[in-house]
Amino acid sequence: MKKLISLLIPAYNEEEVLSLLFDRLETLADTNPEYDFEFFFVNDGSRDNTYELIRAQADKDHRVAYINFSRNFGKETAMLAGFDNVRGDAMVIIDADLQDPPELIPQMIKHWEEGYDDVFAKRRSRAGESFAKKKTSQWYYKILQSSTRIPIQVDTGDFRLLDRRCIEALKQFRESERYTKGMYSWIGYKKKEILYDRDPRAAGQTKWNYPKLINLAVDGITSFTTAPLRISSVIGSIVSVVAFVYILYLLIRPIFGVSTGGGYSSTMAVILFLGGVQLLSIGIIGEYIGRIFNETKHRPLYFIEELHESHRKAEK
Repeated sequence: MKKLISLLIPAYNEEEVLSLLFDRLETLADTNPEYDFEFFFVNDGSRDNTYELIRAQADKDHRVAYINFSRNFGKETAMLAGFDNVRGDAMVIIDADLQDPPELIPQMIKHWEEGYDDVFAKRRSRAGESFAKKKTSQWYYKILQSSTRIPIQVDTGDFRLLDRRCIEALKQFRESERYTKGMYSWIGYKKKEILYDRDPRAAGQTKWNYPKLINLAVDGITSFTTAPLRISSVIGSIVSVVAFVYILYLLIRPIFGVSTGGGYSSTMAVILFLGGVQLLSIGIIGEYIGRIFNETKHRPLYFIEELHESHRKAEK
């Protein structure tokens, strides 16, 4: 029996690009007949015709499988649903917007056949993205890499091929505050990097605005490092030492005949500075406590309205 390659495709409001995606996926499967393919879509509560188009494609193509969420749960959770349900010997995660070219997948499969468990695509260039987005991304990865002992891959997204044992490992991560890019590094296994030039979106608009990117960045930092807590402790210690030295200075200088004076402005400045440091520290602690609160609820991570399996999966 041929090996089965599952393509996991999270989709949210992607009706404008799906017809192009279907064509390129069919070409991929037709030009690689030595493998069976499963095109596994996760419709993440789309508000347009994404679900209807996927369902219509499934009626025409036996390789198409899909999950329709009961509402929008986010891309991270959509990928988890895919991990839970794909049946391939290997799985490729790819976005529906065609910024990541499906034509790169045969090269990923080649390295997988050589024995690599995680073949990830690193962006050599990023067409269609603003200078500000590229720079903030670079700064974020530098901060994340310097604050954790886990080797986080730079300029690398979810576009990668994962062996079945990587999929089984990722299925065990059931936290609600998810940062899958860090999980790829955390599980280890044998990795292989390939370079590619990322294309602009084939159609439609990006779903990632700056507030969502900031939330994802905070999730990444708080999920894989406690460095912010340590930094706040260090800052608190430094401020305490400086304040103690300053108090000693105020107590000693009258001995030498130096008047302490009114000092209203300096006193207010010190109070406001210390208050700001305290609020910053409390905010950092609150981020971690909030995540602990969410995890202790043990709520289901997603609900499925409809699951459609490909014919190959049904045969298994």
